[in-house]
Amino acid sequence: MENTLFKTIIQTRKNFIELIETSTIEEVNEVPAGFNNNIIWNFGHIISSQQILCYKLANVAPVIEAQYILDYQKGTKPEKFIEAEEINILKDLALSTIDKLAEDLNNNVFVSYIVRTTSYGIELKSTIEAVQFFPIHDAYHYGCASSIKKALNKK
Repeated sequence: MENTLFKTIIQTRKNFIELIETSTIEEVNEVPAGFNNNIIWNFGHIISSQQILCYKLANVAPVIEAQYILDYQKGTKPEKFIEAEEINILKDLALSTIDKLAEDLNNNVFVSYIVRTTSYGIELKSTIEAVQFFPIHDAYHYGCASSIKKALNKK
């Protein structure tokens, strides 16, 4: 895969981590008025979605625990207070999953794919197409989380 694409993915995720690290644990867990999720849900969601789009749809076992996919996949919402330990795990997964994805792409792990049209209206036919799409999804949810942070700061 193109090196610039992976640099962009990593930088977006580092920016997201910085947003979390400059927020209190209460802030990352708060759902402000007018929103239906919080900062940490958006963060967990990008990790879960990348695993679904790149691994599950390619019939390859995800590299994260199933519980993180279940808790943060599309259609879920914040159900509990996320403690510091889980936040730290998610921060580690945000970057380690991208390193593993690059390794798996280089090793030609992805051979089949279940075609899926995203809620964004983009049809994905391969893991390569998923890798080209999910950085847009990551950036969208980083924007959502940034808007939540601004709403919290106005309180």
